[in-house]
This record gives sequence, structure tokens and C-alpha cells, in this order.
Amino acid sequence: MAILGSILKQAIGLGKVMPRRPKDGSRIQMRTLRRLLSRAEYTAFGEQYNFSKLLNEKDLVNAFQNAVPTHDYNKIFRRWWYRALNGEPFICWPGKVKYFALSSGTSEASSKQIPVTKDMIRAIRRASMKQIMAQSKYNLPKEHFERGILMLGGSTHLNFNGTYFEGDLSGITASNLPFWFQHFYKPGRRISRERDWTAKLEEIVQNAKNWDLSTICGVPAWVTILFEKVIEHYNVKTIHDIWPNLTIYVHGGVSLAPYKNGFEKLVARPLIYMETYLASEGFIAFDDNPDGNGMRMVLDNGIFYEFVPFTEKNFSGDGNLNENPEALTIGEVQEGVEYALLMSTCSGAWRYLIGDTVKFTSVEKHEIIITGRTKHFLSLCGEHLSQDNMNRAIELVGKDLNIDIKEFSVVGIPYGSLFAHKWYIGTDDKADAKQLKEKLDEHLKNLNDDYRVERIAALKDVIVEILPASFFYDWMEQKGKMGAQNKFPRVMKNKHLAEWQLYLNDKMKNIK
Repeated sequence: MAILGSILKQAIGLGKVMPRRPKDGSRIQMRTLRRLLSRAEYTAFGEQYNFSKLLNEKDLVNAFQNAVPTHDYNKIFRRWWYRALNGEPFICWPGKVKYFALSSGTSEASSKQIPVTKDMIRAIRRASMKQIMAQSKYNLPKEHFERGILMLGGSTHLNFNGTYFEGDLSGITASNLPFWFQHFYKPGRRISRERDWTAKLEEIVQNAKNWDLSTICGVPAWVTILFEKVIEHYNVKTIHDIWPNLTIYVHGGVSLAPYKNGFEKLVARPLIYMETYLASEGFIAFDDNPDGNGMRMVLDNGIFYEFVPFTEKNFSGDGNLNENPEALTIGEVQEGVEYALLMSTCSGAWRYLIGDTVKFTSVEKHEIIITGRTKHFLSLCGEHLSQDNMNRAIELVGKDLNIDIKEFSVVGIPYGSLFAHKWYIGTDDKADAKQLKEKLDEHLKNLNDDYRVERIAALKDVIVEILPASFFYDWMEQKGKMGAQNKFPRVMKNKHLAEWQLYLNDKMKNIK
């Protein structure tokens, strides 16, 4: 397949020399919305909200926002998606839905079932190719494109109930890879069908020495675990002793920042990090600029975006969307403001709150960073601590103390008549809880002015409990959340918190 590698290299190089014209995001998004409404015009949803009439309106966006209500998962599933799940065609999108992606379920007790249509699978392929083309910026040799790509994702052996298939989105997309990509794809068809995550990792470790990889894709926690297993199994110093040509790490799902310190101890030389924003609802953005400070949104690929300012006006204290929120288009956003994403897609999501919050680092280039989740933040007394603040603080603490913090979570608790934050820190390195607390508190004060003010007022203490990293992974295994796109919740609340505390109590009893 050296010839195919050469062709890819030439095609990518062609993208490098072709001039890029600045794109009008508003015009692209308007065209995208019109196409979505036109395609879904004669579905049950389209007829309910009179898409035919909307398409004749002069101000299409305003008419669309006035006619179609916003949805969270429970609202759209109970009203519409359950019908598609039962095999009814033409509910929210033309035809029958063949696939449903199981979300990672960090914010809810159980996984969600997100429809994935044929149009969405094609859209994800197109966006993936755009990200591959973005490698033209890195001046990579021809041989790079002849080597393998390890995709550490969910099982391609999907569950089938006679009506639809379901599984991780990574498993769905891997089971629909184009034929020409099969030569590059690792771990290959047989191993990728393995449903037991532990067994899959062991098989990858056993076969690792047989692969010449240029690229690895996956969630940071699981890629780190794989690297550690490979290094231990072959008794080598770094992952480059097994995969000397490994150059690119495509990561997503959670922020790389908390893992980076430990991750870089496992490699002999720096990798090129390319972040990707692929949610169960669609391919939203990817890193295409080595000099950039964010991911470029994919605006012309079957998704219409609205941006809801993440404020008390638009959201309740629990992170639920209020009725009739302010929703802006791509042409109305500002840099540095935190927004929650609403998406209307070619999978039949309509004004759907996916639960992520983002900030624009460049309005002109449509570049964003993910700052957290609408329900994964802490504001007991006005400290407004975002997941982005947490990730950055943990990264800095790890560097300060030269420790590898593999996982963490934080909860808000009563403290006398006031409040405190309790942090659960997962590390296998020797660390002093008091020193870690002081460093963490110091960095959070520097990162967040509201936090600094409240530490003088109502937020009276920070409590740190250091735990073995295995506690976090064992808990996820008990919850059936091992591997692929699953990740540990950064903020514990309500039912999750109660279950976590019971789990820790049992663990401590067994240790004693």
C-alpha cells in the first residue's frame, strides 16, 4: 500500500499549496439550516413544526427559533426519538434509523441512545478526511502516510435487537470505514469486534510489536493505560521503543491537560497533538492549525449551531436550560464568552442541547475550546468554577509536584453554615495531601477571580483526599463504563455522588 500512501501525501500536499479564502460562517450556516429543513420537511417532526412554511420565510433563523422549541435529551427522546427506536421511519429525519450511539453517560445514571443516520455517518467521514488533510501543515514525510493508525475505540460488534444496532459512536464509525482505509486501520477487524474492554487491551498489547504506527486516536485516560501496559509487557522505557514512528496523537472526549504530565513520561520525544471534537451527536470541530489556540468548527457538514450564553438568565442552578433562552448564531458570538451548544443535525436532532460549553478563541477563524459541561461546574456560593479551571489547575499541580494525576473529581459540600470543595485525586505517585491542597487552591485563585473572592467569604475550605488511580477505574468498571468513549465525571452530584461515597466506604473497609 505504499502507492496509496504516496497518493494521500500528494493529495494532502495539494491542500497545503491551494490558497484558502476566508469563509463567511453566517452564510454557510444559513445554507446548512435550509438544507436540513428541506430534507426533513416531510418527516413527522417537520410536519409538526411546518418546515414547509419556514422555508418560505425571509428571516429563516428567526422563524425557525420561534417555531421550534429547544430540547434536552429527555424531552426529544420521550416525544420523538423513541418512535425511531421502535422502527418507525421518517420521524425526525427521512428514512429509518439503523444505528443508535450510546453516550458515555457521565452526566446521567444511564447511557443515552442518540440516533446516527446514514447521512451523519457520511458527514463524520467527510470531517475526518478534512482533519487528515490538515496534516499538510506539519510537513510530514511520505512514509508517515503508509503506516498504521490505531483507533482505540468501542467494539464494532454492535448490539442488534432486530430493529436497530447500538454501541459506542467509535464502534459505529469503525464498522463503517471505507474499504481503502482498512489497510491502515488497527487493531483490525477481529480485535475491534471484542466487547470485553480488558480483553481488547490485552490483545492490542500482544500484537503491538507487529504494527508500525504513525498515529493513535483515543481518549487520554485509556491511551495512557495502553501505553503503560505495552511498556510493562515488553520491558522497555518508552512507547517509542515499540512504535518508533509514532508521530501524531488525535485526542478528544476530555481535556488532555490533566493527563499531559504523566503522558509525556511515556514517550521518547514529543508527539503532535491534534484535538478533535467528535460527540455522539456529530463531528463538531478539529484542530487544523499547529499555531492555533483552538479547534476549527465544521460549519458546512450537516449541523446548524446555536450558542446560548451560559448565564443564570438561560440556565438554572442545576445546569438545566430555561424556557426561551437567548440563542445566537455563528455571526453573533464573541470571543471569551462561555456558550452552551444547541445543535440541529442530519441525524434528526433539533435545537438539541448536547450539554457541552465552549468559548471562541477566534471568531474570525471559528475556533473554539471546550470549557466543560452545563452540569459539570461548581457554584455553591458564586465561585463559578468551570471544568476548564479544574483541568488547568490539575495540570499545573502535577507539574509543580512532578506527579502523575491520572483522574480526579470534585464535590461541593456543606461546611458548618457555609461551604467547602472536596477533591478526590487519583495518583499512584507519592504525594502529600496538604501540599497538594495548597498548590491546587493557589492555582484556582489565580485562574478564577470569583473563586478567589469566595475563598475569603463563603467557600471556607478545600479538602483533598488522595486515592489510588485504580479506585476510579474499578468504579467505572462496576458501572459498566470501561473503555472507549467513557470518562470519569469531573463533578460529582446527586445520585452519582451517593453511589461514589458508598463505593469508597466499601473499598476502605476491604483495605482495613
